[in-house]
Amino acid sequence: MRFCKITVGDYEIPVYSCNTVIAGSGAAGLSAAVRLYDFGQKDIAIVTEDISAGTSRNTGSDKQTYYKLSLEGSEPDSVREMAETLFEGQCVDGDIALVEAALSVQCFMKLVDMGVPFPVNRYGEFIGYKTDHDPRKRATSAGPLTSRLMTEALEREVREKNIPVFEHLLIVKILKENDKVAGLLCLNLTPGCDREKMFTAFCCKNIVYATGGPAGMYAHSVYPESQHGATGVAFLAGVRGKNLTEWQYGLSSVKPRWNVSGTYMQCLPCFFSTRQDGSDRKEFLREYFKNDGELLSKTFLKGYQWPFDVRKARKGSSVIDILVYIELFLKNRRVFLDFTKNPIQNIDFSVLNDEAYNYLKKAGALFGTPVERLLHMNAPAVEFYKNHGIDLSKEPLEIALCAQHNNGGLDVDIWWRTNIEGLFAVGEVAATHGVYRPGGSALNAGQVGAFRAARFIASKRTGDPADIASFEEISRPQIEEITGLAAKVFKNRSNVNELLDYTRRRMSEVAAAVRDIHRIEEYIRYVAGLIENFAEKVCISDRRELKDVFILYDTLISQYVYLNAMKDYIERGGKSRGSALYYDPDGELIGNLPEMFRFKPDDQGMSNMVQEVTLTRTGVKFNWRPVRPIPAEDGFFENIWRLFRENGSVY
Repeated sequence: MRFCKITVGDYEIPVYSCNTVIAGSGAAGLSAAVRLYDFGQKDIAIVTEDISAGTSRNTGSDKQTYYKLSLEGSEPDSVREMAETLFEGQCVDGDIALVEAALSVQCFMKLVDMGVPFPVNRYGEFIGYKTDHDPRKRATSAGPLTSRLMTEALEREVREKNIPVFEHLLIVKILKENDKVAGLLCLNLTPGCDREKMFTAFCCKNIVYATGGPAGMYAHSVYPESQHGATGVAFLAGVRGKNLTEWQYGLSSVKPRWNVSGTYMQCLPCFFSTRQDGSDRKEFLREYFKNDGELLSKTFLKGYQWPFDVRKARKGSSVIDILVYIELFLKNRRVFLDFTKNPIQNIDFSVLNDEAYNYLKKAGALFGTPVERLLHMNAPAVEFYKNHGIDLSKEPLEIALCAQHNNGGLDVDIWWRTNIEGLFAVGEVAATHGVYRPGGSALNAGQVGAFRAARFIASKRTGDPADIASFEEISRPQIEEITGLAAKVFKNRSNVNELLDYTRRRMSEVAAAVRDIHRIEEYIRYVAGLIENFAEKVCISDRRELKDVFILYDTLISQYVYLNAMKDYIERGGKSRGSALYYDPDGELIGNLPEMFRFKPDDQGMSNMVQEVTLTRTGVKFNWRPVRPIPAEDGFFENIWRLFRENGSVY
């Protein structure tokens, strides 16, 4: 790594030069750094706001899943079968599915060797279980904090290898030369940093973009508050998006942000809503369900069927997600779970459907209050909230319908390359999934993507970046755009956080689990106007608020592109699918719900098509193409061996 300084206007900007910068410090980013080092590419650096922040380190569930090829028992499994499972998720490219299946064991065993405690039986088999959208027992777990354990193990490796980590840096621009990576520009978040030292630059040949999902778009989010993403920065650099319409939304607590899945629902808590001031308690589920058995059974099933799934909106438990949405946005109320009170007075468990009744009977939980049942079935679930200052035996838990995961993102190939030369995207920011995916497959995808990007860089993209004189010439006008924006927003008042709150809440209302083209178009106009007049409409009075300015700008760009993707999907005849209900005036209404919940279920007519999205100077452009099939590779050993000897099969 080389170091120098350049002067741009009033700013003295340190520039660090190296072969590869890894942007982000979650499980995928850290894994990419470790793999690069192991493959011999050691001229690297990690850039992050805070190595202890982000999604991987600060999320989980009652049993956080990791998905890989089955490694136990007598039930047959194969790379091809796992690839087919991933491919069946709709709108998935088969070549990427094959890579994720083929490398799942190698990447999983790397984590095991680093000390992540995935359970084995006495014979050494890695015991698994079936997860959602999984025909085999491919799922495993190291507990509620699987991804944190992964991240901690990977960070230990990074520290042991002395890989440089630059903290307190917010990515604000990908620097380019035509359609090729030149470097990164970051805002320095170090407390007390002098004004003229507010920016730091990196000159590099490659960027591994591991910035996570664009969580900052939504107010109601189960992502940790430290996670906002930087997908808008990538769109501004011309990176192509894919499957942007496909998300997962589900019920989660507001503080702390945590999925209320599994036993949190199977213990049968009582749902209620209040006015904003906490008054006027109403147990709103009773207004919809016809009888006690239906109310209790649907609540129980919400544990199994946690993500909102429009296929389960009519007869399944996803109607509960809609009822929560109605309370939050149509009635402007707050929603809570009460674990101290049964949803039915003098509860009669015999009215449960057979699945729910038999489960609770086997668990020995046909008694008491919800919190007593939860303590009996999963005491750590109660302890988790107690550790965060909430005693479920004494107080209610506020929840919302929250964004949980983006299945789409930045378009990549089988080496996790984007359409910008030298820019690789790994982890949730990369679009390797479609409408549905097996639980835990995102953790596998992050590790596989990191492996593939590192392998390609170490094989094909070695060497030094541009010399500093060339870098300064290329980057100066791009840096001046950012420093100019920073100067223009300084005024005598501040509205940046007010705008962040408003735009995020609007996105949760009009473009999350419930979508309507007219409301989407209306909000697109607002976002476009704010982007066009950003420097005039956004103001801050304190330099410490510059971070929020750039986060807001990234958020607005992301929203603009994602909203337009949703609009285009509807205009091309797209119907309700996955975790999104699209209003259709010719559809059917669920029960006695408001008109806005009339919809037509997807007939899978577009399940073999992929929507590609590019932000241009004149707007957003779309390209629809067929998915790439699962490759039928030549498996003749001598042929593959010859290629492997020639180029390591990296091409």
